[in-house]
Amino acid sequence: MTSFENVAPALARALAQRGFETLTPVQDAVLAPELQAADLIVSAQTGSGKTVAFGMTLAADLLGETDRLGAPGQPLALIIAPTRELAMQVTRELEWLYAQAGGVVASCVGGMDARDERRALFRGAHIVVGTPGRLADHIRRGSLAMESLKVVVLDEADEMLNLGFREELEFILDASPAERRTLMFSATMPRAIEALAKKYQRGAVRVNTVSTQKQHIDIEYRALVAAGHESENAIFNVLRYHDATNAIVFCGTRAAVTRLASRLSNRGLAVVALSGELSQNQRTHALQSMRDHRAQVCVATDVAARGIDLPDLELVIHADLPKNTEALLHRSGRTGRAGRKGTSVLIVPYSARRRTERLLRDAGIQARWGEPPSADDIKQRDDERLLADPLLMEKIQESEHAIVAKLLTEHSAESIAAAFVRVYRKGQAAPEDLAPTPSWQEERPERNRRDAPPARAAASRDNFEGGAWVSLSVGRAQSAEPRWLIPMLCKAGGLTKRQLGSIRIQQNETHVELDAGSIDAFFTRVGEGGRLEKNIRVTRLDGAPRVQSERPQRAADNEFAERPRRRPEGVERPPHAKAKPAHKSDRKPHDAKRAGRPANKKQKWHPAD
Repeated sequence: MTSFENVAPALARALAQRGFETLTPVQDAVLAPELQAADLIVSAQTGSGKTVAFGMTLAADLLGETDRLGAPGQPLALIIAPTRELAMQVTRELEWLYAQAGGVVASCVGGMDARDERRALFRGAHIVVGTPGRLADHIRRGSLAMESLKVVVLDEADEMLNLGFREELEFILDASPAERRTLMFSATMPRAIEALAKKYQRGAVRVNTVSTQKQHIDIEYRALVAAGHESENAIFNVLRYHDATNAIVFCGTRAAVTRLASRLSNRGLAVVALSGELSQNQRTHALQSMRDHRAQVCVATDVAARGIDLPDLELVIHADLPKNTEALLHRSGRTGRAGRKGTSVLIVPYSARRRTERLLRDAGIQARWGEPPSADDIKQRDDERLLADPLLMEKIQESEHAIVAKLLTEHSAESIAAAFVRVYRKGQAAPEDLAPTPSWQEERPERNRRDAPPARAAASRDNFEGGAWVSLSVGRAQSAEPRWLIPMLCKAGGLTKRQLGSIRIQQNETHVELDAGSIDAFFTRVGEGGRLEKNIRVTRLDGAPRVQSERPQRAADNEFAERPRRRPEGVERPPHAKAKPAHKSDRKPHDAKRAGRPANKKQKWHPAD
């Protein structure tokens, strides 16, 4: 039997029975003899075996020098986890770890029947695992006795603070005995955790296993640049290319989870959704579908997927970019667990490539950049999987000889092979054709220099020297506008905005300048007939169109061509007095009327003024 140093004998037997041969760095670190009675603050990578680590370090308080635990009564250890799924996962891990020692583990999580939990607590348990809200409720109701606690563990402590459980955590810790041990495990260690540790721990020892190597050695990181409107197609192609046993796709919102899960399901993938709006029964069913391989893809939000442990999870896709490095590490940590290999793929919109580079740099991650798999790449990968199928290497069974001989008699080998290929490909969803993306390596001009804008403008026009022109069968009369012409051209011809130049909208047609190097690929993608959409067609022009003024000539312009614009010389303008009505000619002079008014009296307005 494999020997594990500093591990209680009962737990060592459970590890060997589970197939463990060596311990992970974090497990070795917390088992150091000098730490067995100390409060700990442990920072470790997600998926590095933290659950088994704190399970083994509990043995010093629970077992002592004995090999088995006594009859269950009041709990001796309390483990607090941020989510229901993580709490249930920790419960399962501790059950097999303490099975040889006779340990009884009870769970108290939201969404489950609280009456069943109270009955389990009344029967007695050595270890209780739960979420902050439900544990605090049991303490207030008196169903969870805290007097015998020897150790309290906060798993994913940073996430519990992010979710707003500070008040519940402080209530639970205040209700526990002052002489207890307090262990905090987390993938990250922000200031809020340090403040909590300072208040509730005594001389805590820091154990850090991530400072020297932030990037998980079992996870391959890929950054794939895709046009914004092609992100869903890119995700689908990545799933088809890898054909992972289990894959998880992270979205930023519940609405995005619902939409993407529906789109992927409509394309023939076995998909489940995981978000906060689901009931506990629905969440449990979704995760069980992934474990039973009835579902292949799980689309989830960050919070809903916290702590999920799927043994066969091989692929993580970031449909929406993580907000910070902690989210990136937690998401990616769902794969590459317990020595298994995994892949973490970031779908990067072209406009967000610089932000993604900073995110990866801050996380200490070296990612391989590229483009999403094309339809040809996926078909080639399908063929490779077909040729490597283990069924082709198996010997013919005795019960198969008759049908094999009959097939060879009635059909040629080529026909049988072709039928095998068709059967293999049957049911596989067709990959998506993706629009080409600009090179992600393109450098930005300096922004701080005063001459940067002219340089940028000049650089953006270099690829239009000798550019090609096309004509669209829509113009001002058909309400043509650049705001819908540009997306139409980009989508139909696989172009980007940088590959479009001048746009000249005429009365019944529109002339558009295209990048000289893109014109052939544009018409190849559009196809024969040049139809873009509905009744809009595109044709290639031999050269730049002449700029013509389309202002219609007024028909009456020549009618008054000889009309003089000024009064001829020698013709006097009639005096204004003659133009006034006759009855106004006998009015008194203006000055005579004002002569009789006092100098200091306010004068009234008169129509003659």
